[in-house]
Amino acid sequence: MSELHTLIRVNKFKLDEKRRALAELQALADRLAQEAQRLEAEIIAEKQIARSNTEFAVSYPAYARMAITRGKRLQDSVLQVKKQIEAATEEIAEAFQELKRYELAQEARDRREQERLRRIENTMFDEVALSGFTRRRDQG
Repeated sequence: MSELHTLIRVNKFKLDEKRRALAELQALADRLAQEAQRLEAEIIAEKQIARSNTEFAVSYPAYARMAITRGKRLQDSVLQVKKQIEAATEEIAEAFQELKRYELAQEARDRREQERLRRIENTMFDEVALSGFTRRRDQG
């Protein structure tokens, strides 16, 4: 197996790994977004409960502060994951370009080898035809 075949195989593996990592980051971003939505719904529900019940109204401000802090942490996490997704996407693009370079180089090698084999085959056919022609000419 040529060096290019090995490089192609290794780079395909690296590209697949980077794609898996990106998929995991995107799944994490989705989970964080869902958690932020659940938190917003929870805040709205708690606010309605606090409005209807005076006992809960006393503890609502503490809950609201905690929920706001949690929401900010979620937003920070989402931003951080988005940055990681952008970086991973760039890495995938670079890995794909590198893989394509190796694949194109291998295709060029394969074409050159096929052309070389075709020339050898044509030379053999020419020699067979020439020897047949010479034999018939000598016999005739």
